Amino acid sequence: MKTENIFQKELRLVESLIKKNFVKEKTISELYGHVFKSKGKKIRAKLNLISSSQNKKIKQNNRIKLAAIIELLHTATLVHDDVVDNSPTRRGVKSVNNIWTNAHGVLIGDYIYSKAFIYMVDIGNKKILKELSNATNDISQGELIQLDAMNNLKITLNKLKKISYYKTGRLFEASAKTGALLINANNMYVKNISNYAKNLGILFQIKDDLLDYSIKSEIGKPVFQDLREGKVTYPFFYAYKNSNSNQKRELEKMIGNAKLNQKNAINLITDLSGIEETKNLAKKYFNNSINSAEKIKDLKIREEMIELAKIAINREKWVLILKINTPRKNW
Repeated sequence: MKTENIFQKELRLVESLIKKNFVKEKTISELYGHVFKSKGKKIRAKLNLISSSQNKKIKQNNRIKLAAIIELLHTATLVHDDVVDNSPTRRGVKSVNNIWTNAHGVLIGDYIYSKAFIYMVDIGNKKILKELSNATNDISQGELIQLDAMNNLKITLNKLKKISYYKTGRLFEASAKTGALLINANNMYVKNISNYAKNLGILFQIKDDLLDYSIKSEIGKPVFQDLREGKVTYPFFYAYKNSNSNQKRELEKMIGNAKLNQKNAINLITDLSGIEETKNLAKKYFNNSINSAEKIKDLKIREEMIELAKIAINREKWVLILKINTPRKNW
């Protein structure tokens, strides 16, 4: 059986475990069922399964349970994100806060978190519990740091990178690291696979920022949402850094503007190399992830990791990013 097929089969087991044994209380059942109606890519869960696949003596039940924990934690953060961002959709369907209320979104997110920690106790590995506890704490810090940075035109590149790591890179890192911890891997394996995943996660966040600056989205998320919400992400950061005083004034009118003209925004930000410089930053993290992956001795695991990085860097094929040729005034 091919490696890919093995992991796809295991991901189906992860999905089954996630949907198993949730309470029969009608409201909770409806909310939980709605959240997991869309399957998602389960990149983090897959990363965890690949990381823990080196040791064949480890019980599959614990590997599946740990991957389910990772997916539960990720999903809980998404549900809470939708509340914070007041997002109407998630993975192509209406968000919990859109159908129900913000309170429902917060509470079902908490419920999903609690289910993840119940499974952590079942596994009974203190190192894994510590890593995932620290990771969830860091993710919360990232959200708070980003919230404080709303409409902050003076934000630094280092602060943006910190937000990317805490929001996305941290759970990627924990996904790979806990897989390695589960199989009692040696320190070098833990280090290399953790560094790989950290860079992969930041790469995913950078690509998400790029995908937001799109005319048409095919990933189930509204486009230009970050800009409308006042979030300074990489494309806007680089464009603003490269702009003259007149262009800065135009960009300042765009940030946080619910009635944003998408064509004008993509044209100006493209002209100011916001898209190009963000792509270059993505390539840097892609190269970092590949360098760490190549240090992993297990050939199958190394190949799987490299393939995931290639998928991440090529995510543009899911979305149309283009400059619209429309008449504009001279800046």
